[in-house]
Order: sequence, then structure tokens, then C-alpha cells
Amino acid sequence: MTGVTGSSFRRASGSLFGLAYGDALGKPTEFLTLAEIHLRYGPTGPRDLVGDPALVTDDTQLALAVAWALHDAPGYRPEVVEPLLRRRFLDWAASPDNNRAPGMTCLRACGELALGRPWQEATVAGSKGCGANMRVTPVGLLDVDLDTLAGLAQLQAGLTHGHPTGLAASELTAYAVRLLRDGAGLAQLPALLTARAREQRRVYRGDWLGDLWRRPGVDSPAEFMAQGWDECLHALHRLDLALGRPDDGDDPCRHTGEGWVAEEALATALLCALRHPDDPVTALARGATTAGDSDSIAALAGAFLGAVHGMGAWPTGWPTRIEYADQLTALGATWD
Repeated sequence: MTGVTGSSFRRASGSLFGLAYGDALGKPTEFLTLAEIHLRYGPTGPRDLVGDPALVTDDTQLALAVAWALHDAPGYRPEVVEPLLRRRFLDWAASPDNNRAPGMTCLRACGELALGRPWQEATVAGSKGCGANMRVTPVGLLDVDLDTLAGLAQLQAGLTHGHPTGLAASELTAYAVRLLRDGAGLAQLPALLTARAREQRRVYRGDWLGDLWRRPGVDSPAEFMAQGWDECLHALHRLDLALGRPDDGDDPCRHTGEGWVAEEALATALLCALRHPDDPVTALARGATTAGDSDSIAALAGAFLGAVHGMGAWPTGWPTRIEYADQLTALGATWD
């Protein structure tokens, strides 16, 4: 396809719907081997929505939870946003629709949040699972300064995933969406994200995170955050190495990781998007055709390419066929 650009093409909507489309395509392949996916869908993987509506997973459900919390916030300050995020996460945890193999970290943290504990105590301190950044796309769609974007991205991650890499990868994911929505070229993204990671390496956002950094073996807030940024820098280096080689058409997880953890989900989703920058459906299919966390990889790839191309990235019949289409439409319209 030929990419389309500009705010008139509804980049926010394109990003939100793209996340949901990738999630839906990757949902049935998440726990399959590559051979099983090829047997079921052929070598190019799933390329069309299935079902009426096509169902998504907790990736989209939690992205909507974050989106509505931000939508309802009268201001973007930690003391305002945290209770709204907490309520939306708890509503998700209690919902009968929360039956899509949700991540155990999110469930465990929500159980602690439901007891009224401070989120810094409720979070799973050692988890850097991709649940931290699979849901952060809405933060990247807000018209806020970069410090607020970083604080919001890390806060929404930290409520459930307390590992510094989960925080850093979430900020980078939101920053990527912001850059693309604002017109940055997709090919520029690895260098821009690497520069951001180096710049922020020892920055601890205490006004957003409180005393989250305090744990055995950590001597300072800066040391705490450096671990997370260093792991993200390593993942971005692997991405650069992969992009420097010809595309072998194989599982992208072989180069940048299986995506179960936050920094790998970011890197592998970017690899899928960068391999197919002008063919978003193929990029989603590539993300869904992996031995790793297929739905999260494809969802993030969809969020990135939707932010580049807007709604023109996606087949015209898809918006009415995806689960939660009404919510995606309403939120996209707000931020477009």
C-alpha cells in the first residue's frame, strides 16, 4: 500500500484500531509453535479478522482501561491519574470479559490494589512483562509535554509491573507512538529511541513513582532506573543488528526476543513494522506469526503503523468487525 500521512488521516484512531487489529490477529497464535501457525494459516500467517466481532485479548482491554482513565482525568498529575487508573484496572479484573488468558502479573497486582494498598506496595516489583507496555499506546496519543508523557507511561506501568525495565520500555513505547503520530519517519525511530534511552538513563521521576525504587540491593533511584534503560538499550542494539541484515522471512523473535518481557515486545514489534513499513497488514501478520507473545507483538506493531498511516493503513471493512469498535471510535475521535 502507499502510506498516507497527516492529522486529517486520523492517526490516533489508526493507532488504537491498529493495536486492536494486531491483538486480534495474534490472539489465536499466541501459544502455538511456528510450525503449528504455518500449518493453520500458511507461511504468511493470519491476514484477516475472524469472528463477528473479531475478539481481542487483555492487551486491548487494558489499553482501553488506560485510555478511559486518561480521557476522564481533569488533569495529568500523578495524584489525579493514579486513582483513575486503579479503578479502571480493578473494573477490568472483575469483568466477566476478563477471560482472555490475562497475565498473572496484572491479576496479582490488581488483587493487591483491590485491598487499598499503595500501588508501590501492590505492584509486582520483579516483573518486567510486556503487560507494562502493551497498554501504553494511549499515553503516546496525548498532547502533553515529554516529561508528562514519561511520567504517565511509567505510572501506568508501575501499578502492576514494578521492574525498572517495564517502566523504561513503557516510556519508550509511548514516545515511539508520539514521534510517529507527529510525523517522524519510521526508519528514524531506532536512533531516536536509543538517544532517548541514553538521555534518560539515570532519571528517576520521583514525583510520579514515589519510593518505588527502594528495594534490597539498590543504592539510589538513579541506579534503579539505569538497569531498566540499559536493558532497553541492549534490546535496541539487537534491533539495529537485525535491521543490518537481509530479511530472512523467518520468525522475527529469533533476532529481538520472544516479546514476553517489555523491552523485547517493543523491539520485536518495531522489527515487524520496519520490515513492512508500507504494508501494515503484512506487518501484523508477521508479528502474529511468531513463537513468542504474538498478540502483544502484533498489537504494538499495529499501534506504530497506525500512528504513521492513520486509518488508511487498514482494510475498509475492519473497523466494524473488531471487538470494542465503539470505544475505539470514540477515543480515537477525541484524540484526532
